Amino acid sequence: MRIEARLAELGYQLPPPFVYPSPNRRGIVQVGELVFASGHPPTEFHGVPIRGKVGRELSEAEGYACARSCALNILASLKQAVGDLDRVRQVVKVVGYVNSAPGFERQFAVIDGASDLFLALWGDQGSHTRSAIGVFELPRGYPCEVEAVFALGS
Repeated sequence: MRIEARLAELGYQLPPPFVYPSPNRRGIVQVGELVFASGHPPTEFHGVPIRGKVGRELSEAEGYACARSCALNILASLKQAVGDLDRVRQVVKVVGYVNSAPGFERQFAVIDGASDLFLALWGDQGSHTRSAIGVFELPRGYPCEVEAVFALGS
């Protein structure tokens, strides 16, 4: 429970795991020691805006908080799937999509909200490869969506 204790030290709580609206997709799929997390949106559980474009309705700082909420949402799904977040040996890859207003070019700074959380929780094992992509729209008007790949240990 080291990672969950660290979450509490940082002042964060995991939300209820995100429920995907269709049985044709899942939040988590494990293949061997790799765990793939589908794109997770931010959640109202963390008090962040869950609709709008970054650079128009949301500031960069609000986008950062939304990306952190996405990461916490992923961790809730991951915990449900694998039982213990301490099983994560390495955060391998993060991909973040930012619902961007025209001219907004700081997607990297928004997705840092997720990356910084993983680094704070796992230290060097939280450092990962990453893509931060600006998009014209996201489902349900979400301001961002984050997906991730984790490597598990025993």
